[in-house]
Amino acid sequence: MTIFDSAILGVIEGITEFLPISSTGHLIVASEFLGIEQTNINKAYEVIIQFAAILAVVLNYPSKFTFAHINLWVKVMIAFLPIAAIGFIFSKQVKELFSIEVVAIMFIVGGIVFLIVERFYKENETHTLDVEDVTYKQAAWIGFAQIFALIPGTSRAGSSIIGAMLVGLNRKTSAEFSFLLAFPVMCATTAYDLLKHHEEILVGGNFTNLAVGFVISFIVAFLAIKLFLKFLENFTFVAFGIYRIVFGILLLIIF
Repeated sequence: MTIFDSAILGVIEGITEFLPISSTGHLIVASEFLGIEQTNINKAYEVIIQFAAILAVVLNYPSKFTFAHINLWVKVMIAFLPIAAIGFIFSKQVKELFSIEVVAIMFIVGGIVFLIVERFYKENETHTLDVEDVTYKQAAWIGFAQIFALIPGTSRAGSSIIGAMLVGLNRKTSAEFSFLLAFPVMCATTAYDLLKHHEEILVGGNFTNLAVGFVISFIVAFLAIKLFLKFLENFTFVAFGIYRIVFGILLLIIF
């Protein structure tokens, strides 16, 4: 992997981490086009630059990361537990699913789900309008919905947002809860892969590549969060559903 490759992956990660279009899926496809072999080290690298995007959440929501919001973080951790448990138990099987074919199929499936949900979803005054008001029960159901994100191409953001909308959160609050939920998920994933591959990643060119991708991913993700929330003030997730279907079909045709 060259510095150029690292920069490209950093941009892609920063844009896609918080959008419901699967950052992992895009990274797999980009790596294929760039000729980057999907070795364990490169897979771990891709996970670690995702952590840079997660830090953008802290910068966008600094007030949420205080003891004054401990109740909110209890709910976030409740939502985190299902994917943590299933991901740990079936980590080997999940790694084996990393392929273009799986990504393409799940892009299409996820896109169809978004279109169906948006077809029947209507925001109203009874919906949860603030992440602080999310209930423990809602958090648990969002956590179970997020389990589907273990399949590459499904999208962690997408599955958690859909789960949130189905249990009564409005679109913006669904996205914001998904942002916060990304923090423990990616912290755990990054720590696991860093511990497993730290010698290969933190030496020579690998460290330089990681630093470049990390910084770029952080900057792009910070801007992406702000633009995404602005988008949701006026639009639905239909565009993302259509994009997922078209992108998935193109992948099946090309590969």
